[in-house]
Amino acid sequence: MNLKDLASLLGLSPTTVSRALNGYPEVSEQTRLRVFEAAAQHGYVPDPRARSLATGRAKAVGLVIPVDSRHERVNPVFGDFVAGASDTLWARGYDIMLTLTSEANEANSYRMLAARGRVDGLVIQAPLIHDWRIGVLRELGLPYVVHGRFSDEDQTYSWVDMDNRRAFRRATEHLLNLGHTRIALLNGIRGMDFAERRADGFLQALRARGLEPPPEYLCNSRMTETYGYDAATSLLRSEMPPSALLTSSVIVAMGARRAIETQGLRMGRDVSVITHDDVLTYLLNDGTPPVFTAIRSPVRDAAELAIENLLTLIEDPSAGPIQTLLEAELVPGGSSGPAPTNPPHGRTRDAYQI
Repeated sequence: MNLKDLASLLGLSPTTVSRALNGYPEVSEQTRLRVFEAAAQHGYVPDPRARSLATGRAKAVGLVIPVDSRHERVNPVFGDFVAGASDTLWARGYDIMLTLTSEANEANSYRMLAARGRVDGLVIQAPLIHDWRIGVLRELGLPYVVHGRFSDEDQTYSWVDMDNRRAFRRATEHLLNLGHTRIALLNGIRGMDFAERRADGFLQALRARGLEPPPEYLCNSRMTETYGYDAATSLLRSEMPPSALLTSSVIVAMGARRAIETQGLRMGRDVSVITHDDVLTYLLNDGTPPVFTAIRSPVRDAAELAIENLLTLIEDPSAGPIQTLLEAELVPGGSSGPAPTNPPHGRTRDAYQI
């Protein structure tokens, strides 16, 4: 089926069908959806070269993935982000181009995408403290949106981020209000921007109550179930075990729960857990109440916003910078409760003090 056939089937002009498929704003949303549904039903796929020539755009957004990265750019959160981004792009007639590269060749991968005209804009994930990518992005001149923020970057740029500092401060305050004074943080990799902000929020809440955690209560690693298990096991076996754990991912929280149960303890009674929850498709923290008390901020929502903002910048470069700060919701679950008055193993529950 060609464009004329599809237009005839729908009773629309070829120009209207073409504009609907290419995301032109003057086509109504109802017509756009009707065209896309018919195109999918009848297997119509626009010729990308013809589409690019007609619009002057590649109709694609790029995402560069360093496969040997030491940092967390590829994990279950990444998968849900790409899924949310892809849904939004498809509805607007755009493709997503995933480029796998080595860490050493990452900068060249961005430059090649721009030089070959393969993409109209870029999405940047997992920003680091002192991230070199911001310089390359400005050099290229392509529109881009960062999922997260570059903390040490003074110049304005477009981003979508959750207020990590506020979210983790609120979660820590929730535990403090339950009487917990020994709270450990199982965080992401040190040097990742989100991890630094989360640690800041955690420490702000504690210091406002005159508390200072020992160094071993501040844990950093890749956010895996094994990390959650190993870190929680070590903490719970220590001479000064925490009565509460704050984790940066549901995946880590699952490992912490396994460690708590392995030690013969009960989550929510002997040891409380609060986690950040990205509302991952295949790792849902559901139930009534949910398994984990969580600070919840769906990564798919962030992906959709990032793409919408990027497409706005592609269509009107003067519209930027566009900056969106999301708030996380504190959702009570079964994993948190009052600090135990009689800690297991006869250990005291005295607070650590500044």
